[in-house]
Amino acid sequence: MIDKTREAAILAQALPYMLRYGHRVVVVKYGGHAMGNPELSRAFARDIVLLRQSGVMPIVVHGGGPQIGKMLDRLNIKSEFKDGLRVTDRATVDIVEMVLAGAINKQIVTAITQEGGRAIGLCGKDAGMVQARKLTRTSMDPDSNIERIIDLGFVGQPEHVNPEILHRLIGEEIIPVIAPIAAGKNGDTFNINADTFAGAIASAMDAKRFLLLTDVEGVLDKDGKLIPDMDVEGAQKLIKDGVAKGGMIPKLETAIDAVESGVEGVVIVNGKTEHAVLLELFTEHGAGTLIHHNDDDREEC
Repeated sequence: MIDKTREAAILAQALPYMLRYGHRVVVVKYGGHAMGNPELSRAFARDIVLLRQSGVMPIVVHGGGPQIGKMLDRLNIKSEFKDGLRVTDRATVDIVEMVLAGAINKQIVTAITQEGGRAIGLCGKDAGMVQARKLTRTSMDPDSNIERIIDLGFVGQPEHVNPEILHRLIGEEIIPVIAPIAAGKNGDTFNINADTFAGAIASAMDAKRFLLLTDVEGVLDKDGKLIPDMDVEGAQKLIKDGVAKGGMIPKLETAIDAVESGVEGVVIVNGKTEHAVLLELFTEHGAGTLIHHNDDDREEC
């Protein structure tokens, strides 16, 4: 009886959070090592179905870098790197589309379906959802001190998002699962960073929450301790002061852009934690770092 009472109490404690997110869009960027773990993958699918059944409107955007790398190796396609970034030529982008919009996308759709949900797989090309433009990077030549442009091939960034198809799907209680592939104005296919792509979707959908599932606990301070929440100014300061390093910098930049574009809160959370999505949304503890507009918005977030 004690165990049953405790279970009931846990469910009751989740009610205020369910009401907070009821009929609101939550965008979840799914990636990292959690995608390759069968148990975590099933737990993630179960969490997404539970969100939908609780009245939340989840949208899943996924990556797949390791899977792309393995397929390129199997096909003996050598990747060229410039300043640590993979150059995506025409042959490579075809493989990227096959892996992301094909194999991985349908695996996630199947997992959600097996847990009782209704999901449909998409990419940015479908219904003209996302229009992309070519992404260019620059670097400083150490010898001449002249800035030069790095051509990364068919790597893009979102230029425009038309969310009509997403509104229609979530209105029918269908869970969209989206691969970060989109077409440019001339029809070329572009591979887009999944974090950036998900941020653009979250902004276009006026999401209540945007969850960035990663392989770390969240954002850490200079002493290596988790920062539970911060405003945009605090996130910018971490980047400026060099506290945020490596892959955390573009994640923070994505979070800042999303919040400044209307998303109420962005959470960087460890996807390797089982049921991380539920812990973050339906408990008072949270499971990562919340980035919001300013301290006055803390209660609303």
